[in-house]
Amino acid sequence: GLGISGAMAQAASDFTAVDTDASGDVSLIEAQVVWPDLTEEAFAAADTNGDGRVDQAEYEAYLAANPPA
Repeated sequence: GLGISGAMAQAASDFTAVDTDASGDVSLIEAQVVWPDLTEEAFAAADTNGDGRVDQAEYEAYLAANPPA
């Protein structure tokens, strides 16, 4: 199976892996599990409707504009 690093690399592009509580959107805390260096400012930039959560459309748009390394 995948090791932790492989799972984390996969999670970086898999919305459902980041949305650990399966709520349909990602909180800052959920996002910081995958990206420990994520700032509140970067999260706010992804949260285009300003509701404090990043939904799948916002997530995909943010990843398209800021591809993982």
